[in-house]
Amino acid sequence: MIKLTVMYPNSADLTFDKDYYVNQHGQLLKELLGDSIVSSDINFGIAGGSPDEPAPFLVIANLIFDSMESFKMSFGANSEKILTDLPNFTNTHPTVQISEII
Repeated sequence: MIKLTVMYPNSADLTFDKDYYVNQHGQLLKELLGDSIVSSDINFGIAGGSPDEPAPFLVIANLIFDSMESFKMSFGANSEKILTDLPNFTNTHPTVQISEII
């Protein structure tokens, strides 16, 4: 299985529209990627290494795919449409990692 992790770094000048991200961007992903997503989750950071530290990432999202081929055929084929939507909810660029789940 393959996990796509998308991390939005926290900063003083960060803007992020949670409602848009969850509802509109989430719907866009469902429409474009459909059944190729095995599971997904969104994590909104509330603290760093201690409750008094800011979270290093405001949002971390994970999308799970059956295989790299499934990822490439769905996300890879639609990446331009997905990336074009980013300015609608944030002013930052995410850090992205593709991982193998064992």
